[in-house]
Amino acid sequence: MKHIDIKKVFSTPDYIGNEVTVCGWVRTARNSKNVAFIELNDGTSLKHIQIVVEKENNPDYKEPRVGTSLKVTGKVAEGRNNTVEICTVPENITILGDCPSDYPLQKKGHTLEFLRTMPHLRGRTNTFNAVQRVRSVMAAAIHEYFQKNNYVYINTPLITGSDCEGAGEMFQVTTIGYSTDYKNEQDYYADDFFGKKAGLSVSGQLEGEVAAMAMGKIYTFGPSFRAENSNTPKHLAEFWHVEPEVAFAELPDIIEIAEDMIKTVIRKVLDTCPDDMKFFDAHFEKGLIARLEELISHDFATVTYTEAIKLLQESGEKFVYPVEWGCDLQTEHERYISEKVFKKAVFVTDYPKEIKSFYMKQNADGKTVAAVDLLVPGVGEIIGGSEREADYDKLVAAMNERNMNLDLYTDYLDLRKYGSVPHGGFGLGFERLIMYVTGVSNIRDVILYPRTVGSIR
Repeated sequence: MKHIDIKKVFSTPDYIGNEVTVCGWVRTARNSKNVAFIELNDGTSLKHIQIVVEKENNPDYKEPRVGTSLKVTGKVAEGRNNTVEICTVPENITILGDCPSDYPLQKKGHTLEFLRTMPHLRGRTNTFNAVQRVRSVMAAAIHEYFQKNNYVYINTPLITGSDCEGAGEMFQVTTIGYSTDYKNEQDYYADDFFGKKAGLSVSGQLEGEVAAMAMGKIYTFGPSFRAENSNTPKHLAEFWHVEPEVAFAELPDIIEIAEDMIKTVIRKVLDTCPDDMKFFDAHFEKGLIARLEELISHDFATVTYTEAIKLLQESGEKFVYPVEWGCDLQTEHERYISEKVFKKAVFVTDYPKEIKSFYMKQNADGKTVAAVDLLVPGVGEIIGGSEREADYDKLVAAMNERNMNLDLYTDYLDLRKYGSVPHGGFGLGFERLIMYVTGVSNIRDVILYPRTVGSIR
């Protein structure tokens, strides 16, 4: 049906004095003797447009219930506080979908925990409306950044026969399911759809490297799956993953790309979504906009893992997790480094090889790898990357140390045999970046349908 987005009515002064048709859902409605008021929202704007209903010739008019969907035709007029409203009569209001009195979002002030029980409806609240609009702008900004910088967008497979992280936290893909008809795993998988064990991809990196060895600069942007039994505000079993992979690049190049991309995306959101960002600033994190402006106005810091461990040990802080060289940095350590030591975003480089993945380039010291994590105040790690090991023999040795099945990685190893080059990349957890930009503290609240351990809908 022909209608105009509410956002466009707000942003186009030429509509004042002219008749328009809008559609949306009722957020509030109130009635009086001669006039009624409806707040209508169609999802294109944080602001609701006020419908002023003149009842003079229809005194029996009853206001629609909250949640009802309407089509309204009326004249745009100047309202209070430099806004606009639509003046109409009951005859120009069409109910598209009535909403019964048991609509669960009639009252305001529901907790985020309560709203998680109804993911199919929570998008109609201001919070989730704003989250999804910001998410959309951020996704577009990421694509725009890489496209402008001559990266090729690659779609890597979601079903794979190899584990990129080597941690075994993969969801199995099978058409057989539970069965007692097989004597062993080998017979089971031989009879399965692919004739071998398969799972959902934890990362598109390995296939991304394949593409980068032909295209030079590529990026992927799609879902990844991790069967990690971690029920925290930062973990999802299904999340969206941004993974650039760059040939002829060393670790300093990857760090430079990561910083430039983060700053570009945040700048785009601040410029494109001012109303939504003011909402998050007011209701989720006071000073959010100032914090983001501060972040992108300075160069990010860089510190080695060894230096970071020393800073933590000399801090005098009592951490829940002990700090010693060789430990994996926990969120409390990451936040202390970014919030207390540097007070800004910081890249931590050159981690012990034992706590990082097999594919990372081994440094000359024999103890560390050319890895990098980006830590930001308030969240901790949002990016993990590295220069990749380009030497065939060193890569095979690292895989053998982890008792990995080399037969599952023949394509990957071939890249080191046929014209190998220095290359690297990183992975950005998209939802974690959204959390950081919006101030929303639980990852379940920045995705439409969160998939977590013990919970699916």
